[in-house]
Amino acid sequence: MAHIQVPEGLPGIRGPMAFSPETARPLNELANALLQTDDGLSRAERELIATYVSSQNDCFFCQTIHGAVASHYWGDENGEFVKAVKNNYGVTTISPKLKALLAIAGSVQKGGKHVTPEQVQEARGQGATDKDIHDTVLIAAAFCMFNRYVDGLATWAPENPDLYKFRATKIAEYGYTADDHYMPK
Repeated sequence: MAHIQVPEGLPGIRGPMAFSPETARPLNELANALLQTDDGLSRAERELIATYVSSQNDCFFCQTIHGAVASHYWGDENGEFVKAVKNNYGVTTISPKLKALLAIAGSVQKGGKHVTPEQVQEARGQGATDKDIHDTVLIAAAFCMFNRYVDGLATWAPENPDLYKFRATKIAEYGYTADDHYMPK
């Protein structure tokens, strides 16, 4: 049961967003600005960063929905690729650049001051631009906030992976919104 009275049946971040539409709009705009672009990092890479940070924060709803979106973009039908990245990205087939950026994202998840000059240099050495590094840090920081918003209010999250797959296709088509096509109940 959520810590506050949110509309029943709305999973994860949907409940608090329905509770507070005045904050839902800018939060969705932020998610769209961070994740719904291929400027520098691809949408697939951006969603994978969000998924990884959410998994490090142990936010079930966020890592599952963003993992489903990442899987959608990566063509990872069964989710095994995304699961492998969450478990140990260092041994996966992602690019060395993305591995270096995930190391930065993981440091941001612990606290912004955990990012080291060596991590930034490694990312640059693997081809990351200043924009890539900026966006990685911002995505990681934003998802720490989103994760704490969802879990801090003890929101409900469905277990059925098919619901997340359904929503992933809608996100790919419409972006992040608080509309009713968000997720079936």
